[in-house]
Amino acid sequence: MESPRLKAVALRITRSASVAEDVLHDVFVKVWHDAAGFDPTRGAARPWLTTKVRFRAMEIMRRAGREMSGMDLAEPEDDSPDALTQLLRHADGRALHACLAELDDQKRDFIHRAFIKGHSHADLATETGIPLGTVKSTIRRSLMLLRRCLDR
Repeated sequence: MESPRLKAVALRITRSASVAEDVLHDVFVKVWHDAAGFDPTRGAARPWLTTKVRFRAMEIMRRAGREMSGMDLAEPEDDSPDALTQLLRHADGRALHACLAELDDQKRDFIHRAFIKGHSHADLATETGIPLGTVKSTIRRSLMLLRRCLDR
């Protein structure tokens, strides 16, 4: 039952249903071959999978940005709910939403842009004019605050 949630994550980053499906395929094949590499003592499988999907989607989008497309075909719009809407339907999602509301505006914005919109830390630094190290430490501190809030 992880596929719809993971596809929503990939779709949010790639903005293309077919590319999001390719991302899922790539990740699931890699997970199948590298399943022994998963260490449950380091964390749960769900965030591990989500991270793999996010990074694969961003990798594909970076590569696509360097390629010149000869023809762009319009894809039908995906009418399924976005990742945030799907997440809020579950208790974990509502708890995360409440914890995000406790963050100040800048921290919440960085988390949203990095983990929902798929912006890299370097992109955030360039867009905001804030040094890269500051962006990285702000995101890290924000994630630690979220973790503490969720653990309550």
